[in-house]
Amino acid sequence: MAVKAKKALGQHFLHNLNIAAKIASIIESSELPLSAKKWGDLPVLEVGPGMGVLSQFLMKNGRDVKAVELDSESVEFLNKVFPDLDVMEGDFLKMDLSLLFNSDFALIGNYPYNISSQIFFKVLDYRERIPVVAGMLQKEVALRICSKPGSKVYGILSVLLQAWYDCEYLFDVGPEVFSPPPKVNSGVIRLIRNERATLGCDEKLFKTIVKTSFGQRRKTLRNSLGGIITPDNPIMKESIMGLRPEQLSVEDFIKLTNAATT
Repeated sequence: MAVKAKKALGQHFLHNLNIAAKIASIIESSELPLSAKKWGDLPVLEVGPGMGVLSQFLMKNGRDVKAVELDSESVEFLNKVFPDLDVMEGDFLKMDLSLLFNSDFALIGNYPYNISSQIFFKVLDYRERIPVVAGMLQKEVALRICSKPGSKVYGILSVLLQAWYDCEYLFDVGPEVFSPPPKVNSGVIRLIRNERATLGCDEKLFKTIVKTSFGQRRKTLRNSLGGIITPDNPIMKESIMGLRPEQLSVEDFIKLTNAATT
């Protein structure tokens, strides 16, 4: 049964069924890159299902699908229309995701735009359990996640996620497919866990250096990291310290982190 969205609590709900089906399909084996096809039949956790426009397509192949929804009105609607969908009422950001499935799982959703960055930071905490992430979010954030060094939108989220995932921007979505239409465009992305088992550096220091660097992104690294890397450290004389953070790759930040500890 095809269910279209209704309005609830001022939220923006996807009503275009073709777009919903397209988003749901990007975690299927036939749509995954060759290196990731082994993850095409994972159980699925959907964040913010709303009225189930995306849920109905996720459930079609018989996979184990769970959904977490904060809005009680939406939960009531989902339980009534999709009695086979395991709906949990609660705050995704406060949940212990390790308790939801007995195996790895895929994460997908039409992510709430006001907390989308927080959602992806949480993904990093569970990266060993979430090999595939997909869904729709504000285009600006989607582009930031997938941007490469040298881009003006390349930042903290780009580096931290790309350290562990191959990030791909798939397609744009206009505001007309939502009810009511938002004032921003949306983008659909997919993240596939890479083969990296360890960063090869102090991960806590890596995060600190990345966040500190981009916190003063107009400054060169020599100036922004002066409180972390001592002036007599040999790395301070290298050309990398004359760069700005958006010019560095994940590997460059790893190199910088290791140099900071010498």
